[in-house]
Amino acid sequence: MSNPFRLVIVGGGIAGLALATRLGKSLGRSGKLDITLVDKGFSHVWKPMLHCFAAGTARNENDRITFISHAAGHNFRFCYGEISGLDRANRRITLAPLVEKDDDNVVLEERYLDYDGIVFAIGSRANDFGTPGVLEHCIFLDNVVEANNFNERFRHALLQAYGRGTPVDIAIVGGGATGVQLAAELHKALEIGSLYNFTPKTPDMRVTLLEAGPRILPSFPEDVSAAAHKQLEALNISVRTGAMVSGVDESGFLLKDGSRVDAQFRVWAAGVKAPDVTRALDGLECTRGGQFVVKPSLQTTVDDRIFAMGDCSSIQNDPLPPTAQVARQEAHHLAKHLPAWILNQKPVPAFTFNNKGAIVALGSYNGWGTFPDGKTFGGGALHGLSARLGHTALYRQHQIELYGLRRGLIACLSDWLDGFVRPSVRMD
Repeated sequence: MSNPFRLVIVGGGIAGLALATRLGKSLGRSGKLDITLVDKGFSHVWKPMLHCFAAGTARNENDRITFISHAAGHNFRFCYGEISGLDRANRRITLAPLVEKDDDNVVLEERYLDYDGIVFAIGSRANDFGTPGVLEHCIFLDNVVEANNFNERFRHALLQAYGRGTPVDIAIVGGGATGVQLAAELHKALEIGSLYNFTPKTPDMRVTLLEAGPRILPSFPEDVSAAAHKQLEALNISVRTGAMVSGVDESGFLLKDGSRVDAQFRVWAAGVKAPDVTRALDGLECTRGGQFVVKPSLQTTVDDRIFAMGDCSSIQNDPLPPTAQVARQEAHHLAKHLPAWILNQKPVPAFTFNNKGAIVALGSYNGWGTFPDGKTFGGGALHGLSARLGHTALYRQHQIELYGLRRGLIACLSDWLDGFVRPSVRMD
């Protein structure tokens, strides 16, 4: 019997884990495909919820999917590591050494994985655009580790504010969905926390949202942007558009017009770029933002054995927005057509994106959803009910897709019951 085809999926986000799960149920179970999922973390979380983890209004312990156990139950292997190199001639990837941050102790040496085919799904990061001081003085929220670190610092700052009676100043750069939702979620966290009567007086929290463009939520219709702007200001969140950051220091942001916005917490949630490693992977073509350039089949332009999907990829002459919806549909496309490409050398057809709209929820205050025709549902009259339900439904759909119907419904029930036991906001 010939050896099975070795497929390596790099990245366990929405796209990577969905693809590994679906292929594991089919070709992995039959032994026709040897699947290895590589990720630099040990668990998966739904990235659109990172702002909730950062604010503490959701506990990611309940929302994580551990790669090792999930792989064991879905006929693929998990390999912990971060890709650092690619050798296309010998079909081999290099995984960087694992080094402890505190004392530079090497826990795992450099390792190698051989492949017959690769799918890159390594996501994206916020883009600092080379702005001086951003990397040194700003907090990013691109993964669960960064979200947890922010939440820990946020809780400590609130403790100090309660004890000293001083305000907490937070400035967020980026008026897209992440920045807007984080601003609202932080307000929600303080509002919930004040109900527990920690001290007689709830401290002030001053949140400023900075957007370089003329309006927040630029991917949504103008009426949604205007309504969201109004809602944030109703929560005493200062929204400044046309505010381009020219530099950052340990005290705050310097704007292009010469003014300053001082803040104890400086969050950078602007722009999108691929991880820096993409430019060092054996000549694969990349965009200016570091995304792999792929053909409509999602194969890279220089090597048909290498695919890329989700935020780290850009379809040649037809780029798509870096959203969870695009990543999920691309994963489903490859899950459907890779078996024929692997087993029978049939070409992978062109990917077609089916735009089902977008949704944004401002905590429990308001929200909007848009359909491809530009119409909206929800709005101020519903105070975010439709958007919140829609956002929750998308997450539950993701859980059920990965767990299966029975386990997915049990997970939903477990989360619901947990709400009766634990506080609505993280306290410790």
